[in-house]
Amino acid sequence: MLSSISAAVGHLLISEPFMMDPNFKRSVIILTEYSESGAVGFVLNHQSEYLLGDILPDTSYSEMPVYVGGPVGKNTLHFIHSRPDLIPNGIEIWDGVFWGGDFEVVKDLISQYQLKESEIKFFTGYSGWTIGQLDAELRENVWIVSDKFSLDTIFTHDENTLWRDVVISLGTRYAHIANFPENPALN
Repeated sequence: MLSSISAAVGHLLISEPFMMDPNFKRSVIILTEYSESGAVGFVLNHQSEYLLGDILPDTSYSEMPVYVGGPVGKNTLHFIHSRPDLIPNGIEIWDGVFWGGDFEVVKDLISQYQLKESEIKFFTGYSGWTIGQLDAELRENVWIVSDKFSLDTIFTHDENTLWRDVVISLGTRYAHIANFPENPALN
C-alpha cells in the first residue's frame, strides 16, 4: 500500500498521480466521516465556477470561493471552519478544524465581515464511499493518507499547487511523484 497510516476522520486523502477521474484528479480530500458504515469528505482543491454570492445572493461579502466537495449531492452546501468561538454546533474533525455548525450564524458573520477566507471553506456536494469502498481503494493504491498538515493547508485557496505541495510535504518517500506528469503518455 502507498499509505503507511490508516484513514481516519480528519486525515487527508491525496489522489495517486495518474488518477483520471475528473472528480478526483490531483485532489486532496479531508475526511469528515470514516466508519464501518462508509466515509465522507470534501475535495479541498477543486474550486467551482461559483462564488458564495452566486449561491446565496442575499449574503453580503459574497466573494468567497465555493469548492466542488465531490460528485455526490451537488445541490447541497457544506462548510468547514476554524472558528468554533464564533460558529456554534460544529463537529471537530481535526485539531482546530470543524465541520458544519449553525448556518444562520455563518451567514450573519459573513454579512458583517467577521469571517475571513482563511477561516472557512464552502463546498457544493461531497465525496462519499459506501461500506468498505474506501478501504478497497486504499488497498489498490488509489489514495495516500496523511495526518501531517497545517490549518493553512486546509484553508488555502491556491488550489493549483495544493496537491503538489501536500505530496512534497509527505517526505522523500513520496516527493518524487509530485513531478509526475498528469498524463504519462505525454511524457
